Amino acid sequence: MTNDQLYHLLLDNLSTAVVLLSNKLEIRYLNPSAESLLAVSAFRLCGSSIEQLLDESDKSLIALRDSIEANRPFTQRQTSLILMDQSHITVDLTATPFQSNSEKLLLVEMQPMDRLMRINREEALISTRDTTRNLVRGLAHEIKNPLGGIRGAAQLLAEDLKHQPELLEFTEIISAETNRLCSLVDRLLGPTTLPKFAPVNIHEVLEHVAALAETETLGNIAIERNYDPSIPEIHGDRGQLIQAVLNIVRNAIQSLANCTEPVPTIKLKTRIQRHFTIGKTHHKVVCRIDVIDNGPGIPDDIVDRIFFPMISGRVGGSGLGLPISQSAINLHHGLIECENKQGETCFSLYLPLENNPLENNHLENKPLDTLHE
Repeated sequence: MTNDQLYHLLLDNLSTAVVLLSNKLEIRYLNPSAESLLAVSAFRLCGSSIEQLLDESDKSLIALRDSIEANRPFTQRQTSLILMDQSHITVDLTATPFQSNSEKLLLVEMQPMDRLMRINREEALISTRDTTRNLVRGLAHEIKNPLGGIRGAAQLLAEDLKHQPELLEFTEIISAETNRLCSLVDRLLGPTTLPKFAPVNIHEVLEHVAALAETETLGNIAIERNYDPSIPEIHGDRGQLIQAVLNIVRNAIQSLANCTEPVPTIKLKTRIQRHFTIGKTHHKVVCRIDVIDNGPGIPDDIVDRIFFPMISGRVGGSGLGLPISQSAINLHHGLIECENKQGETCFSLYLPLENNPLENNHLENKPLDTLHE
């Protein structure tokens, strides 16, 4: 491998967005992180001016020209960039001038501000998950043992009260409520068996969920698909992936039940996302699944706690669907995030695409009920 090939390989694998400009501020090169950040291919941008990405009122353009003319690097915080779809993103921008074969060039690094916010939010989610897991383990142990004793005592008492039906009714209530609480604890603990990993077509999973949703809603809610067919198979547990997506879709259905939108809609969208960090692990490529609904959104007073058990935005809700989904995606070393606003609530599921032997998951990823025994 030549030095040029090595340098190109290094740039292509950086998580930082890098853009190379000519002395006329024309784009010469973008690495894959820059393509992902700007949501456009290098083929479309190379040869065009950086001006199209900057607001005319922004001082960055003047600073870039000054940097390359005076051969002086600079850093500018919170620079607004205009993407091809006219949306805006905010980045920290660093420019470093250098010379190659008597030609002046400018190396521009872009660090999105929302990435730092996302990482902080992600760390909070992971901390929430770990805290909840430990809490549930302890509660399960303290609750299930006494419940077993209560159920056994009720069964023995029922034997003695066979000829007193007016009292037998009370033992049946005790047994029924004990079984209900045991079932609730089991649902809090999550799956009772270890996941069985195999190659899974994520679009087959989504189509299965979509078919269930269309049946449950009798066609009263539109299900839109927007799939990226280039996404390869994921090494995962099909049943748990279906459950994770289905819980989120059912939440969307319930949110749309009293929606005033003329066409209540749930969108299922898949995309490839490059250079994405989950926890402390950087992944070159992940599959992103978006479940988007045009309902009223999540109430502001619970939006930061929706992944805690027993937190629900509707009357009668168990508040277990999202924690169970998050747990299932965590078993795949993935993550669920939520972007909430009126008329567009988006749950994003991130699943690594590296072909890792996930059957050998660390102990902390085993079903919770096998850990407290």
